[in-house]
Amino acid sequence: MRKRPMRYGFSLLFLFLPLLLVAQEAGRFLGAKETHYPAWFKESFLDIREDVDEAREAGRRVLLFFHQNGCPYCNLMVERNLSQRQIERQMQEQFDVIAVNMWGDRAVTDLAGRERSEKLFAADLEVQFTPTLLFLDEGGEVVLRLNGYLPPADFQLALNYVGRRLERDQSFRDYVLANRPQEPDSGPLQAQPFFVSPPHDLSLVREPIAIFFEQRDCPACRRLHRELLADPEIAGLVGRTHAVQLDMWSDTPLVTPDGERLTAREWARRLSVSYAPTLVLFDPEAGEVIRSEAFFKRFHTASIFDYLLSGAFRGQPSFQRYLSARAEHIREQGKDVDIWQ
Repeated sequence: MRKRPMRYGFSLLFLFLPLLLVAQEAGRFLGAKETHYPAWFKESFLDIREDVDEAREAGRRVLLFFHQNGCPYCNLMVERNLSQRQIERQMQEQFDVIAVNMWGDRAVTDLAGRERSEKLFAADLEVQFTPTLLFLDEGGEVVLRLNGYLPPADFQLALNYVGRRLERDQSFRDYVLANRPQEPDSGPLQAQPFFVSPPHDLSLVREPIAIFFEQRDCPACRRLHRELLADPEIAGLVGRTHAVQLDMWSDTPLVTPDGERLTAREWARRLSVSYAPTLVLFDPEAGEVIRSEAFFKRFHTASIFDYLLSGAFRGQPSFQRYLSARAEHIREQGKDVDIWQ
């Protein structure tokens, strides 16, 4: 198969381009980053059936890498993760990596033989964040889905799990528990004034619900509290929800929004929560609205909560389109929007 470097010229996120046309006094749009994708990514004709067959014959698996122009999290994935020798070598040996622009217009033939544009293909797969990585098995089924950027150590666990076909023996959640790096004991989970105390009967709650699945000895959880929950805007948004903090490995009893009596561990397993921290946001009528299980900064984190609290999810199922509208509204007030702050 021919290969060529995949390069995308510097451009802001596709959905934010209209924002550049607003009046000069509007706030600035900051934080977009140019990304040069590795030359070893597969030059695919985007017939996913053929890609799966070719990968299987070569003893590899297909990895669909959904991105968008200007995405700083995609840039971080390429420049921090894929630049590490072990990760790069393993990906080239075990996967055919195919880049798909979630707002692109190239024709994609899916596993059912239907032809549609990249953006419709992404919508069919409910891609809400970039990067989103879908690991496919030899039959084209999704073995693992990563929504957003994960640091190298966590990303390496995902590569090992799928590359070694371990899904045949255990769940990804159990694999992460058994293999995550051990950190010095940091004591109990960090409390926040907006966390609701137990007991938790979520079936009785009639306001938006935010579940914080965390664990002990968790550097990413400490970063969540230190950088994000300490931000006044984010703290204010979280305070408007029924916010519950759970140790994802504990036997803390609770009643779920659906009325089931489970432990925190059992509920995390039902929700396929593998990494800490994971934030799962619920509307009492619509159920789960959106979740955050990756590395995000202030603008995206605040936007996830506003997406729930404003009710925007009811009229706009695409979180990325909602981000565009929210950024435009902020800029119209003369305030800067920095998606990488």
